[in-house]
Formats: sequence, C-alpha cells, structure tokens
Amino acid sequence: MSSEARVSLDGKHAVVTGGGRGIGLAIVGALAARGARVSVASRAPGELHLKLHDGSYHPFVTAIDVTSEEQVASGFERCRAANGPIEILVNNSGIAESAPLSRTSLAMWERIVATNMTGTFLCTRAVTGEMQSARWGRIVNVASIAGLGGAPYISAYCASKHGVVGFTRAIAAEFDGSGITCNAVCPGYTETEMLRRATENIVKYTGASEESARERLAKSNPGGRIATVQDVAGAVLDLVTGTRNGVAVIVPGGTSA
Repeated sequence: MSSEARVSLDGKHAVVTGGGRGIGLAIVGALAARGARVSVASRAPGELHLKLHDGSYHPFVTAIDVTSEEQVASGFERCRAANGPIEILVNNSGIAESAPLSRTSLAMWERIVATNMTGTFLCTRAVTGEMQSARWGRIVNVASIAGLGGAPYISAYCASKHGVVGFTRAIAAEFDGSGITCNAVCPGYTETEMLRRATENIVKYTGASEESARERLAKSNPGGRIATVQDVAGAVLDLVTGTRNGVAVIVPGGTSA
C-alpha cells in the first residue's frame, strides 16, 4: 500500500460485478470490512453469506448480465434503491476461454469481448454521471497481466483485456480533475477456478504433473508465485482508498504499468 492519505469507505456504496466467487468475492469482503455498503451484481447471484473477521455480512445481491444495456440500467437502479448513489464501481465480471487462433470461433470472440470489454463500458457509463455530481468516485477495472502482454491460445482474452486497460486510461484522462479516478488491476495467475482449468489443460496436453504445471504457471507471474484472491482484493482496496489515476497495477508485485 502506498503512503498517501487514505479515504474512508465508511457508508460509501460500492457495486462489485461478478462478486459471487473468487476474486470478486474477496473484493466484496475487503470493501465491506472497511465499512462500505456493498451491492453484488452477478449473472447467477444465489444467496451470499460472507464471513468477515467481525461476523456475518449480507450484501445486497442482484442478477445482472453486464453485456445487456437494459439489465445494467435496471440492475444498477435496484442497487441504488438498496444502498443509495453509487460511489465505487469494481468491474470484475469476466470470462476466459482458450483456443488456437484457427479454432477461435467468432462466437467465442464475441462472447469474451461482450463480457470483458462491453460489460466494463456499460457499467462504467452507468455511474459516471452521479459520480460527477458528487465530485467523487472510484472505478477499478479488473483486467489481467494478459492485458499488458501476449500469450498463445488466448488471443480473444488478451485482446479484451488490452481493451480494458486502454479503456481505463481513456476514462482516467476524460475525468481527470473531477474527483473521479479510474484504474486497473492486472492479476497474473491467481488461485481461482481459472487457475485450476489452466493447470488441467497443461496436464492434459503435455503430460506434465499437476505440481510441475503449477510451477510453470507460477514462474510466468511477477515474483514467480501464484497470486491469491486477497492479493488482488488488496490492490483494489489500495486504489479505491487512494488518489492514483490511470494506473494498471500488476498483481502479485504491486508495480504499475
């Protein structure tokens, strides 16, 4: 965490998309632990019970498909009705699929871009007006280290996450000086379901052991280790409570790109 003065999140309303599991769930818990009122947007919300250090926390949960302009508009209205004006937005919804370019179908491309890029655009556009009126707002987009470089077999995913980083920087520039900041976090391989699938694919296609597959993935991360969801949530919290604008923070490691 940087040495700059920290903003209190007490009572501030934060919306986290894709907050039902993995990185999103950790972000919800981190914001709630700092006193934020949290709304969770998810395609399949179910009932979330988050156990924090001081007991149970029950966020407002609503079903939103972030690829739908209509669902984002109506879903965010439900969040406002429950918790007030939206002051913090964490665009965490995302999907990943892999295939060689020759087997990357148009449907796969459009599915990944719709969720990762279009969803980030729609949700961000839906909150900037009220943030401008309040002269304060925090937007954090969960991108990926794949949004800063390239890797084989994930051309659609890489392109979408590069788009998220570029969009982040454009929004940061557009609202610079308004009290709104927009930043990105770029996790490497993280202890999530996505990591499990990546490990299984390496084992399946190379014959490597699960241990050696994980070691290979860890070595590709900054610092040579697998990130935890708490690492990513901590980076988000740092950006939300700080004043940096237009940065892409690499996790693990915390360096800015």
